[in-house]
Amino acid sequence: MWCYATVMETVEPMSEANIVIIGGGNAALCAALAAEENGANVRVLECAPEDESGGNSRFTAGAIRFAYDGVDDLRALMPDLSDADVEMTDFGTYTDDQFFDDMYRVTQYRCDPDLVELLVRRSKETMLWMRDKGVRFIPIYGRQAFKIDGKFKFWGGLTVESIGGGPGLVDSLTQSCKRRGIEIEYEARAVALETDGQAVTGVVVRRAGGKPETLAADAVVIASGGFEANPEWRTRYLGPGWEIAKVRGSRFNTGDGIRMALDIGAAAYGNWSGCHAVGWDQNAPEFGDLAVGDQFQKHSYPFGIMVNAHGKRFVDEGADFRNYTYAKYGAEIMKQPNYFAWQIFDAKVTHLLRDEYRIREITKETADTLEALVAKLDGVDTQECLDELAAYNAAVKQDTEFNPNVKDGRCTTGLAINKTNWANTLDTPPFEAYAVTCGVTFTFGGLRVDTSANVLDKDLRPIPGLYAAGELVGGIFYHNYPGGTGLMSGSVFGKLAGKHAAEHASS
Repeated sequence: MWCYATVMETVEPMSEANIVIIGGGNAALCAALAAEENGANVRVLECAPEDESGGNSRFTAGAIRFAYDGVDDLRALMPDLSDADVEMTDFGTYTDDQFFDDMYRVTQYRCDPDLVELLVRRSKETMLWMRDKGVRFIPIYGRQAFKIDGKFKFWGGLTVESIGGGPGLVDSLTQSCKRRGIEIEYEARAVALETDGQAVTGVVVRRAGGKPETLAADAVVIASGGFEANPEWRTRYLGPGWEIAKVRGSRFNTGDGIRMALDIGAAAYGNWSGCHAVGWDQNAPEFGDLAVGDQFQKHSYPFGIMVNAHGKRFVDEGADFRNYTYAKYGAEIMKQPNYFAWQIFDAKVTHLLRDEYRIREITKETADTLEALVAKLDGVDTQECLDELAAYNAAVKQDTEFNPNVKDGRCTTGLAINKTNWANTLDTPPFEAYAVTCGVTFTFGGLRVDTSANVLDKDLRPIPGLYAAGELVGGIFYHNYPGGTGLMSGSVFGKLAGKHAAEHASS
């Protein structure tokens, strides 16, 4: 690779930029802002055109999980929070200990303790730092709170979203970079890292499909996402059949940043056979659609049931709050015949369905009887499904009160797969069903970094001048994921990587 780079035209850094950031999403832009505030000249290389920039961050709802001790912490982050808002809302708390418990529990205690320590302990300060950089936040009422007895109650430890969702987050960070004189180049694809045999000294970049050129740098931060948009790598690492999966977000996250680092001896790390994968509309396009955003997701399944092509339930829909199961249930759908499932609800709960169930681009069936509904479910064994629904209805313990704000213990008994919470009989028309498949959000395997976000080599020594942040940091998520942690991780490690890259460059 080094011989390849030496024959290319060398381009001196414009405006003496001494730090190059590879990527254009939340992690990359946080790294750019942190590097700039620590005295560096910064250039951002974004391989997407400007109207598709922002990586997966632009496709998110903008929900961010962080630790807070009560409403005073939330008011420091959101000073526009009114007394009336506070009066009508139980925001609860989400302490460091709760955050740690969630991270270890959902990853089956495999997450890297040093990296998780940084993620949790620095989450609140990083949110306040982002606010100082121009990002604005609001309570995420529409997705994370139900109104019961006149008062909203937040559940699942996730309380805040960026104004404007993921697009608003990317736009705010982009404008903050531009105000600070940080140059962002679009359609500038990094294809290789330059080294002197020890330290990283630059990036080989191809601008708008042109001739590769070498851009000198004192430090490089890679924040270009995972390999979720690379069907060959998905099949290689996630397993056979994963080339069929839809990609929930950017078509540009093909693992190039990971490959470049591995090519110069970086250590691979984390859950390479795991990913964040959700229930996604069966007829959604191959990649994310910015006009629709994250609305192809279908996350109200805890209030209904899911059946496969054989008409059988295959997961405990009420095992936990949606925040703690949605990122792994996409993989469960991938295990089903023909990679699809139907979510079924009755009229008792349809008012609880999230807004994503009401978009125009949806695969939906309705009917006034279960028999008529099941007959419409394309690809499903009708009689087996009706038998499954009858068995489910008979197994619901109806003496426990239904409450969507808590794990209510309203369950089934005697089934091969029982539903642990929020079990309601399907008996009130009209009935609705939604076809879903798997949508991959991001992959869990990536690069190994230390607590300075410095990329490590195969001997676990820091590679001078190379830092990483965002989806491609391995070791944080295994098997599953607490909702809203991806953006928080990107922000925390982006800020960390930018700061230490600037310190390295100045030494």
